[in-house]
Amino acid sequence: MPRSDNVTWQETNLSRSSRWRALNAIGATVWLTGLPAAGKSTLGAALEERLVLGGRPAYLLDGDNLRHGICGDLGFDEADRTRNILRVGELARLFADAGAIAIVALVSPLAGARQEVRSRHEADGLAFIEVFLDTPLAECAARDPKHLYARAAAGEIDDLTGVDQAYEPPVDPEVTVEPGTSVAAAVDAVLGSLDAIDAGARVAKAGTAGMPPGLQWGRPNNERGVD
Repeated sequence: MPRSDNVTWQETNLSRSSRWRALNAIGATVWLTGLPAAGKSTLGAALEERLVLGGRPAYLLDGDNLRHGICGDLGFDEADRTRNILRVGELARLFADAGAIAIVALVSPLAGARQEVRSRHEADGLAFIEVFLDTPLAECAARDPKHLYARAAAGEIDDLTGVDQAYEPPVDPEVTVEPGTSVAAAVDAVLGSLDAIDAGARVAKAGTAGMPPGLQWGRPNNERGVD
């Protein structure tokens, strides 16, 4: 990931461990990837709602929303898609470091760029959960809620993933959402993967923090067990 010249990372007064314990939170990134209209935004919104209403800080970083601002200067060719993935990855990493669950809903068709984002998280001691929405192209094109496939077929837009550009599926994602899976079941699967992050049992290293006592993903405070 490039950085500007003549800059130095400014440390704050709070360690990550202190921040997370004060907030009773643990940060992570959940990366939803798949073809356009695979269901990423729908799953992301449902997951965000479940986590926040359960008392966990979370925020949905939706690909289209980000292109209204922070990524609005980028196009859709391979070079700009790479920049887009890496830029969103850095944003998600900061959210996770702050103790939130960053939920990224992004086509992100390039496996190498997704791997770089994962590696950046892992090097920083932050959990990265890749969720592959394995919705077939034909089903995505039939849904077409934003009319992207119809416009691509009419020659109105170029560089649509699945039509003009290849999509490189994950080889070993933490969660695969198979065709026909309900939104609720998909949310449960992602929450299960978050549960599997046994941060409290691991030895903290390089500024990471253990799981705060009693933290259970996506469950209201009054339904959590007492430690």
